[in-house]
Amino acid sequence: MKLQDIKGTYNAIYSLGDLCLSSIQLSRNNLRTFAGVLDWMGSPLLPDVTRLLQNRFAGFMEGPNLRVVGEAEHTHICVADDAYNIFSNHDFEVGPNSLSHIGTYWEVKAKYDRRIQRFLEKAATSERMLFVRTEGSLEEAAELESVLSGLVQHDFRVLLVNHAPVSTIVELDWPLKKICAVLLPNEEKWEGNNHLWQYMLQGIHLI
Repeated sequence: MKLQDIKGTYNAIYSLGDLCLSSIQLSRNNLRTFAGVLDWMGSPLLPDVTRLLQNRFAGFMEGPNLRVVGEAEHTHICVADDAYNIFSNHDFEVGPNSLSHIGTYWEVKAKYDRRIQRFLEKAATSERMLFVRTEGSLEEAAELESVLSGLVQHDFRVLLVNHAPVSTIVELDWPLKKICAVLLPNEEKWEGNNHLWQYMLQGIHLI
């Protein structure tokens, strides 16, 4: 699948990690109208995200699975969900939370429960969905496509962006029906590729 094949209108667009980059670029291009489950989390391994989706988020952010990792930029407590190898860097503010006590756990858990419920409702009712993920191999993408095919009731597409020592967008010819895979330059990926993201997301609209 090529970039041209993901153009069109969607009822919902979601980031699937691996960091905040996908969410930032969706926001920058006016394609993010509500928060997703993984928007501001670290999800370094795509198979863990695929397993989370396959399980319909069962057990996600449950207290027994959480582990305080440290401070993130001296403003938030970084908390790991060890069941899924996913990290919260922006939910637990320093003050009511500390390295020894997560004081706002129930507020954060309720927030994610709402986001999960909305995600599952969108997956069940949307005529067309788009997912954006950074980092993942062909084999991992094939597994993701299979799981999404069982979760999303109607049509969907995935834009999978890997970063590599290239100078511009490189479209990959992966034999997947629902996934468009590309390479972007790996230098200054947080700001240096803004024009390339804009090009990739042109012609994509939310309805």
